[in-house]
Amino acid sequence: MRKSLKWAALSLMATCCLAFAPQEQKKITIFTIGDSTCANKTLEKGALERGWGQMLPSYLDSRYVVVDNHALNGRSSKSFRDEGHWQPVYDKIKKGDYVFIQFGHNDQKPKEDRHTDPGTTYNENLRRYVNETREKGGIPVLLTSMVRRKFDENGKLIETHGDYLQAVRDVAAEMNVVLIDHNISSKQLVESMGPEDSKK
Repeated sequence: MRKSLKWAALSLMATCCLAFAPQEQKKITIFTIGDSTCANKTLEKGALERGWGQMLPSYLDSRYVVVDNHALNGRSSKSFRDEGHWQPVYDKIKKGDYVFIQFGHNDQKPKEDRHTDPGTTYNENLRRYVNETREKGGIPVLLTSMVRRKFDENGKLIETHGDYLQAVRDVAAEMNVVLIDHNISSKQLVESMGPEDSKK
């Protein structure tokens, strides 16, 4: 898993073209907004679970790049904004910062305070995050949802996100936004490990 995290970090840096000249000494912030797959997890009592946003700083040079992880368990593109979690991020974005946007896991849940529909309200929420990031001079990056570890009898992953994945890809193409397809990369990783080893 450490190898996969290192690969993901390097991929994020390369994809976003984070080129930092040593003489500038200007720190760029990567803000992360999303759900539990990205969120900071407790380190107490030997807990092993980590969000990818929590681990990302370990692979970046803190002299030039800092990660400000605002992702929270159970949030959707709707509830993250409705509960007031987006405003503090928006207020801090400065020109040249990045905002990594990954929702979907909870948007598909039926609860009214979380649910959005791919193709309509989900897309609209993503567009709004993109536009508001750009308003502040920031650079939005869209990410598809990571896979859930749900295997069929043949050891193949069952896709559980439906049209939410394509919705992210559509908005990225429509608005000329960098896309990191976490769904594809995490599927390759988890499926290669198989039903048992992937539990680690």
